[in-house]
Amino acid sequence: MATTKAYAPASIGNVSLGFDILGAALAPIDGCLLGDWVSISDAEEFQLSVDGRFADRLPAGTENNIVTRCYNFFQDALAKEGKTKLSISMHLHKALPIGSGLGSSASSIVAAFYALNEHAGSPFDKDSLLLMMGELEGQISGSIHYDNVAPSYLGGMTLMTGQASPVALILPSFDDWYWVACYSGLSVSTAAARSILPQHFDMATCLTFGRQMGVFVDALYRGDKTLAASVMTDVIAEQHRKSLLPHFDEARDFANAQNGLAFGISGSGPTVFAVADDLASAQAIQTWLNDNYIQNEDGFSHVCKIDKAGTRVVSE
Repeated sequence: MATTKAYAPASIGNVSLGFDILGAALAPIDGCLLGDWVSISDAEEFQLSVDGRFADRLPAGTENNIVTRCYNFFQDALAKEGKTKLSISMHLHKALPIGSGLGSSASSIVAAFYALNEHAGSPFDKDSLLLMMGELEGQISGSIHYDNVAPSYLGGMTLMTGQASPVALILPSFDDWYWVACYSGLSVSTAAARSILPQHFDMATCLTFGRQMGVFVDALYRGDKTLAASVMTDVIAEQHRKSLLPHFDEARDFANAQNGLAFGISGSGPTVFAVADDLASAQAIQTWLNDNYIQNEDGFSHVCKIDKAGTRVVSE
């Protein structure tokens, strides 16, 4: 019986300065897999099974699971292309918490579509798959955006183009930066976190946003770490969303005191991230976050690098 298993890493949406258009995939330095994976096996009729630390937080019923929606969407896409539909069963290992700001829904969606495409003999190219992934992510968050699905799928740090092709570009990143990601254990709905944002921003804010993005991308390509870090501030969402995150300001202050290069909200939160250019600082920040930012037993933290591999087939 043919089986395909795909792993999709967690991701940081926005990366502070790039609301909806920047994302970064995460790889813990201890070698563990921080993300979801989906297995597909040949079967006479569709079934979905689920396990993992956060499986019990998923909506009840197979038809309500996002992986089932991915399956139905992919089958329809095959039919539109005149290709034979798959006869399979699927299994989701749910390792990421829902509403965490780590691209939890995106990880499941990306792993599902990647595994489906691989199992079908890769009938769809990267941009076609990304458009599918964005469509399904939009069903969860209330709007189509790619700042989690693109880095989780492609790996690295990604810039969304706003085009159908290419959907996203992979940017350079700094191999000696450590990314501390800490999930507090609380849950923040992406749709709710978007609803508290203003519908319009003043000219000064828009100019700052555009200037920071331009400087950041230029600094990445020139390898200017100091300049890149200096513009990693969020002028769009953070001032509104940090009220949903207990101890956010104290966490930022501590990270800054430990020579942190940047500190911000991962996606819609409540996960926060800090960037450091030495392991000792990263570990000190992680220890403080473990002791002061985590709110319950669901919380966790990891010191990471950027995951440049993205989604990939893994062995059973």
